[in-house]
Amino acid sequence: MKKIVVLTGAGISAESGINTFRDADGLWEGHDVMEVASPMGWERNQELVLDFYNKRRRQLQTVDPNPAHKALKELEKNYEVHIITQNVDDLHERAGSKNVIHLHGELKKVRSTFDEDLVLDWEGDLVAGDFCEHQRQLRPHVVWFGEAVPMMEPAIQITMEADILLIIGTSMQVYPAAGLLHYAPEGIPVYFIDPKPAVKETRHLKIFSEKASTGVPKLVKELLQDSE
Repeated sequence: MKKIVVLTGAGISAESGINTFRDADGLWEGHDVMEVASPMGWERNQELVLDFYNKRRRQLQTVDPNPAHKALKELEKNYEVHIITQNVDDLHERAGSKNVIHLHGELKKVRSTFDEDLVLDWEGDLVAGDFCEHQRQLRPHVVWFGEAVPMMEPAIQITMEADILLIIGTSMQVYPAAGLLHYAPEGIPVYFIDPKPAVKETRHLKIFSEKASTGVPKLVKELLQDSE
């Protein structure tokens, strides 16, 4: 069974109603991203950061996977599918996708500020005084600016094994995620779905210049037909 690796970014979740800071000149829901997505911001104002992610977590409960998320699940009928996402939402999982790597963490998880490997599932609000077993404050399990990306190595390994690569809803201009392209085997088919693609078609790269909710179902239909 061929292995499809899918790289997804903010564009796929935006269609479900999740806003992204890059659409607003560095502001994320009205906040400077460094206030709410950096270790310095956390040190300065933990209450602000906790409140910010509580609101994001609540918003996540009001949105649903869109046709792009659901179509990727359909690929599992005939392919081994691995999704590497830059998004912190759980829409891929809710659509039924089995193999999902979150490069930038997960909104519905928290971790200890004492032991970063101590990660807990978390549905509701996280507030000051919510401690881990070591009696230290819990923080959002999100990779902030200036922090390492621990899931990068597994993502690189999966990308190196790809037979087909899909890039959806991301400019692939932001590192380290953009560097994954360099690990894909040379010459494999690459499909790029984005309303404003920043790349040009080549013999191995096919572009769908449209939003994810329409482009992904079209591509999935094509790939499933090819595999029959």
